[in-house]
Amino acid sequence: QIARESDDMLMAFVRGQLLVMLLLGMIYAFGLWLIGLNSGLLIGFIAGMVSFVPYLGATVGVAAAVVASLIQYGELSHLLWVGLVFLIGQSIESYVLTPKLVGDRIGLSVPAVIFAIMAGGQLFGFIGVMLALPAAAVLNVWFKHMRQRYLKSRIYGEAPAASLEPPRPDV
Repeated sequence: QIARESDDMLMAFVRGQLLVMLLLGMIYAFGLWLIGLNSGLLIGFIAGMVSFVPYLGATVGVAAAVVASLIQYGELSHLLWVGLVFLIGQSIESYVLTPKLVGDRIGLSVPAVIFAIMAGGQLFGFIGVMLALPAAAVLNVWFKHMRQRYLKSRIYGEAPAASLEPPRPDV
């Protein structure tokens, strides 16, 4: 039962992550097209598809868009627009897409998603960031089953232990 539910959670994570990648690619492509970058659609979709690795999509996209912008316009002023497109895309991804499309599918709230990613990164670095949400989803399933098991146990049904307050002296 736990393995089946964990598998369901991991598949929900993959489906949610694929949807985030697609939408992020659309956001980048539309933004780069909007600022007039000729190869913006291609760069945006590539950046979105590579975004399964945190920050790699944005890094690849910014690098490619900067080079394309410098070739197309030959001036540095357009780089501000490129940076703005990716800043907006990363903000939407971090605060809306991932928490809503991935977190909701795996049963984690927005703060839990953010905490899991931050904790994974702090504890295990880059690999921790990549594995934080799938691990949190499996742990969530495991804790749910452990809680249900505890609530059905004899220990939960027993009378509460003696009070921990010290006895009062007789006056």
